[in-house]
Amino acid sequence: MSRGIFITLEGGEGTGKSTQTRRLVERLRAEGRSVVQTREPGGSAGAEAIRKLVVAGEAERWSPRTEILLMYAARSDHLERTIRPALAAGDWVVCDRFADSSRAYQGAGGGVPPAFIEQLDAGIVADDQPDLTLVFDLPVEVGLERAFGRGLFETRFESKGLAFHTRLREGFLQIVRDHPERCVLIDADGDEDSVEARVWAAVQARTS
Repeated sequence: MSRGIFITLEGGEGTGKSTQTRRLVERLRAEGRSVVQTREPGGSAGAEAIRKLVVAGEAERWSPRTEILLMYAARSDHLERTIRPALAAGDWVVCDRFADSSRAYQGAGGGVPPAFIEQLDAGIVADDQPDLTLVFDLPVEVGLERAFGRGLFETRFESKGLAFHTRLREGFLQIVRDHPERCVLIDADGDEDSVEARVWAAVQARTS
């Protein structure tokens, strides 16, 4: 049995990636694909328990270095319990956030050195990197306005301030520049149907 396809969706707050994760999964299943939909932090029982520690509380509850250790602890369990078994079974895995969020949030946004992050990633993720990463991009002010306007203010990260989110956006854009072999930048401006069309075009181009 051939290994499944691993797709991740990334981006800052309010970019609509969670909605597009759901839509992509529905579309793939409509084509007859066996798809596991998951998320980070979370995606397994242990990782969901860690998620409650990471996303709740005041913005400065954890230092960026502590955050990233928690994120990779959750990611380790998520990989062991959910992602690797699904890929081994030939399923497609579509994940709302993965390791690039650590590079952007704790790295570009929080100042954790890239070498430290990559050392963690090499030990935890190793060869199970995504086959395709869709990075959703919006101007920071637009994304935060969407997040607040739609009542999506649910985690510590939305409250970290404009400067943080500006660094975060640039971090995601740099990831796309550094990894063109697996990353596609998705213009997240416009209605949900228009963005879905861009997502589907990217998935077809990279996985067919």
